[in-house]
Amino acid sequence: MASRYTKLPIEAVNDHKHHGVVVPMVTPVNGHGALDEPAVDRLVDFLLAGRVNGVFVLGTTGEGTAVPHEYRRRIVERTAARVRGRAKVYAGLGGLFPHEITSGNQYLRAGADAIVAHPPQAYPVRDLPAWFGSLLDGLEGPLIIYNIPQIAGVSIPLEQVGALAGHPNLIGIKDSENNPKRLEELMARFGGREDFTIFVGVGALMARGLKLGAHGIVPSVGNLIPEVCHQLYECARARDWTGVEQTAARMNSVAALYQGGRTLGESLAALKAALHVRGLCSPNVLPPLNPINGHELDKLRNQMGELRLLS
Repeated sequence: MASRYTKLPIEAVNDHKHHGVVVPMVTPVNGHGALDEPAVDRLVDFLLAGRVNGVFVLGTTGEGTAVPHEYRRRIVERTAARVRGRAKVYAGLGGLFPHEITSGNQYLRAGADAIVAHPPQAYPVRDLPAWFGSLLDGLEGPLIIYNIPQIAGVSIPLEQVGALAGHPNLIGIKDSENNPKRLEELMARFGGREDFTIFVGVGALMARGLKLGAHGIVPSVGNLIPEVCHQLYECARARDWTGVEQTAARMNSVAALYQGGRTLGESLAALKAALHVRGLCSPNVLPPLNPINGHELDKLRNQMGELRLLS
């Protein structure tokens, strides 16, 4: 499907300014569900020390749709203030409808460099171009399409992505669909565009995506080992594919610490618990999630020791 938008001149495109390792940061909260702002600072400092290129707040890993409205703009604002231009800041909208994009514009004014949005849950696939078109038209800044069918309930067809590509506010896609064939087609169709950035959001496909020419990765495991994720990206830039495979294996082994045998919600609670063990935030999660119990926490701590994550 041909784009209905005019391709931007080369001087107007983002020139892949959005690239590298973007960590979907957890949202630290206290026992009452309020934003833990000192913990936000600690997490941001830890990620920047690991040389990440971006911090993504209010995403799936950040329990975005569960974060109370009164804290959403504040976490964007606090994160941007702590980052101070040393990395990009991305803010998730979740599955909001276009008439609610005032939130997206508030995030942009609060310091976000770009908004990330997936479709509303189980939204009709045939209506997605109009939905995203309205969102793009209403935003005051850049948007990254977020394809995550395990959350949204729909997979965004690549033909529809192509129809939207070229809109002045659309700068790329974060694809978190665990589908190697789709990833290859995505790269074949859009990998060569200078006005479109491709982020891979599935841990098992990140090494493959970078080999195919993806511009970056969005690893939840970056919350724990940002420096290793940075190393993966640098190995890919240097075309050191042996280094890529070795580093990807390390990332996957650490990710299994909190993901293995758990549902998505359970894995988010385990990830926060692991960060708690490292002294970065509390293990508190937001409803409907539940924190892991003491026995699980002790087991997690032992596993972290085996993975050399306690030093």
